[in-house]
Amino acid sequence: MIALGGLDIGSTGCKVTVYDEKGNDLYRAYRDYPVARNVGEHEVRPEDIWQGVRELLKDAAIHCPDLRAMGVTSFGESCVLLDERDRPVRPAMLYTDPRGTEECRELTEMLGRDRLEQITGVAPYSMYSLPKLMWVKKHCPEDFARVRKILLMEDYVIYQLTGQALIDYSLATRSMAFDIRSLCWSEEIFRTAGISPTLFSEPVLSGSRGAKILSERAEELGLPKDLLLVPAGHDQVTAAVGSGVFDAGQAVDGAGTTECITPVFAGIPTDRRIYDGGYAVVPYVTPGTYVTYAFCFTGGALVSWFLENCAKGEKAAAKEQGRSVYEILEEGMKDEPTGILVLPHFAGAGTPYMDTEAEGAIVGLNLCHSTSDLYRAMMEGVGYEMMLNMEYLETAGIRPKKLRAAGGGAASRVWMQMKADMLNVPIVSLGNAEAGAVACAMVSGVAAGVFRDLPSAAAVLIKEKETYLPRTAMHEAYQAHYRRYQKLYEAVRPLRN
Repeated sequence: MIALGGLDIGSTGCKVTVYDEKGNDLYRAYRDYPVARNVGEHEVRPEDIWQGVRELLKDAAIHCPDLRAMGVTSFGESCVLLDERDRPVRPAMLYTDPRGTEECRELTEMLGRDRLEQITGVAPYSMYSLPKLMWVKKHCPEDFARVRKILLMEDYVIYQLTGQALIDYSLATRSMAFDIRSLCWSEEIFRTAGISPTLFSEPVLSGSRGAKILSERAEELGLPKDLLLVPAGHDQVTAAVGSGVFDAGQAVDGAGTTECITPVFAGIPTDRRIYDGGYAVVPYVTPGTYVTYAFCFTGGALVSWFLENCAKGEKAAAKEQGRSVYEILEEGMKDEPTGILVLPHFAGAGTPYMDTEAEGAIVGLNLCHSTSDLYRAMMEGVGYEMMLNMEYLETAGIRPKKLRAAGGGAASRVWMQMKADMLNVPIVSLGNAEAGAVACAMVSGVAAGVFRDLPSAAAVLIKEKETYLPRTAMHEAYQAHYRRYQKLYEAVRPLRN
């Protein structure tokens, strides 16, 4: 038997998943780690992430002694600064950390917004790695003087395990210093920022290169001495790969805590409006193709908030009856638009507004509405936000003709049918919600020679569950309410706290 693993490094926890070469689940586990969110500082300690990874890999080695290769994916932006002895110099700033705003403005003034966008494929924003590194250099010069390596989380873990620093193109794009045309670090941007690109890892195409585990790490963790570690990509890109989305015109709907649609398209768009909406242009695994991220910060998170705060009676009934709370709420639900408008900006607005100060709203409630209606309206609100995103992307020539859905939300038949109706595209729900883990196994399997290429790996590891077709009458019904929804953000904006 051949075992292929996926290591997913998240901002609050990490998980490992292992499959055999026939696509069967062998093992999965999770470890969380503390995150510090104080006023003006949102940080995670690299040491805590590495400790979580070590614990996971030790356990995986016991359960899966036949591991051949393991792909690594991670969240973006956050950097680990290492000294000459490979020790972290300071905690890693998360993308939500407000520091770097002034530095981003300064860099934009020096280079010009258009120039930055043309090189990097992203609109200048303080959440990216480079502005935060500039902040450290300016405000903590003694710390920065000790830095000998700068790694994002994917390459940090690979470096710890192999001694080689490799980062894939998609994660490198989250630095705001990677040239998406030349596929290398931008000397021009680094020179302007006053930071050396030699501190960073070597950029590679996802799955094209791997590194063998260090013998001492293999012995320490009980892993095979020939284990291959492979950079798989930024977590949103791996969701697309692990959903079998390879060609232009396809997209994945990552229905997780955050709602994110990742479409694939050919060539770099020339319409600069794509950057005005905060959309990134990211090199993809198929040469000549790119992806972007259309996202709402609250997808499944909004539904979870509703269940926790507004459906306590239904949760209690579900527990008493031994049933799912979703089943109880859906029993009282009508298969039609509620007419309630939910602006899902409960954690700020993602694309196309990129407004971290945005607030949510619920409009149109009356005494005839039930808890089930409000539950459905939460899902509709996320759907309307994605309609807005798809309409915006279409102006840049990006229009997915089909979606493949992964993540926890893909298990909801009600939500999947609702999205198909609202977006007016077929949606294929995947049997395995862990698309990122599947992608890691696919990418590492190709790098190790287990699979010929990614489509071959997809045929083995990806299982389709159900297809939801859009209904014309329902789409037209939602369109009427969507025209109201389009006005909601601007109507609520002046009323913020």
